[in-house]
Amino acid sequence: MIESITKVGMISGTSGLDSMSSIFSAKNQAAEGVTPGMSTGETFLSALTDMATQASDNLKTAEQTSFDGLTGKANAREVVDAVMQAEQSLQTAIAFRDKIVNAYLEITKMQI
Repeated sequence: MIESITKVGMISGTSGLDSMSSIFSAKNQAAEGVTPGMSTGETFLSALTDMATQASDNLKTAEQTSFDGLTGKANAREVVDAVMQAEQSLQTAIAFRDKIVNAYLEITKMQI
């Protein structure tokens, strides 16, 4: 049974964020320009990429810790902490996405 559970990690949706960050970095290299964030060395795109990568890493860590908890390699507190960290990262990413979508909808409503 544990063998089938470990195979679930291979098909989880968290691997999709890795490809997304590579797309962001490719676009960042293609569209270099002077922006307000350039004085600090960090662009908005790199901040988004870092956030997506960190959220993905938190989800992967929680998934691995959950599997370790099932096999007896991790105690319940470690599993709960990892899952709560992943949940917080996911809620932050969802809230950020909602703000971006709302801003886009407001822009599309503007008269030219």
